[in-house]
Amino acid sequence: MSKKSKSNGETKLKGKEYLKELRKLQVELCHLQEWVKHKGLRAIIVFEGRDAAGKGGTIRALTERVSPRVFRVVALPAPSDREKSQMYMQRYMQHFPAAGEIVIFDRSWYNRAGVEYVMGFCSKEQHRLFLERCPEIEKYIVDGGIKLIKVWLESSDKEQKRRFEARMEDPLRQWKLSPMDLPSRSKWFEYSRARDLMLDATDTKWAPWHILRSDDKKRARLNCIRHILNLIPYKKVPREKIKLPKRSMKGAYDDQAALKGRKFVAEKY
Repeated sequence: MSKKSKSNGETKLKGKEYLKELRKLQVELCHLQEWVKHKGLRAIIVFEGRDAAGKGGTIRALTERVSPRVFRVVALPAPSDREKSQMYMQRYMQHFPAAGEIVIFDRSWYNRAGVEYVMGFCSKEQHRLFLERCPEIEKYIVDGGIKLIKVWLESSDKEQKRRFEARMEDPLRQWKLSPMDLPSRSKWFEYSRARDLMLDATDTKWAPWHILRSDDKKRARLNCIRHILNLIPYKKVPREKIKLPKRSMKGAYDDQAALKGRKFVAEKY
């Protein structure tokens, strides 16, 4: 049986139960992958949310069993001086999908609506113009035949604080603390207001936002994958039965003896 979470009283998934459900969904993702390739579909999935909202773990759960040539993850670094001089959307558009691809943006052009605006990396006028023009650009994207899915991961103040503290103490997670993370903690309400402005301006009929509660990481991952599967209609593509060919003995020789004297990795485990 599942246990109760001490933090909010919700039913907490056991590891085995989570992995069982995740595997079922990942099998469906493989079917979706084949359908996307078969039909030459194009899709973009945008993941946004506060720092430590769980974007990385959700994307890993979504992509760990599918081909990176179909499900491409784009996580851009800070723009170079050259990119800063380009049209704002230009650096993102070069990563848009071709036929048979799903591109996942781990943060996207919505940086301008969030961290750039709150941290003062863009002007108020640039922020205003972005919110005004973004729906028009997204309509152009959708009208061009690309399925656009936007997911906002919503985590609580208490859970973000807990995750930051865990990162500070765990050497395996300290790399996740970026120079932007700690200021984002102190500017909680500034980020909340920026989120509200973003949703008011860009939650459109053609490219709506889907809010994913993410305090419970396991449930959030399962709910997100199921939601995406529901948003992209697909069918199971028939596959020919695979038959493993027998090894040919033509030109047979002792191929292991040929490795004698080579440098091998030490077998410590």
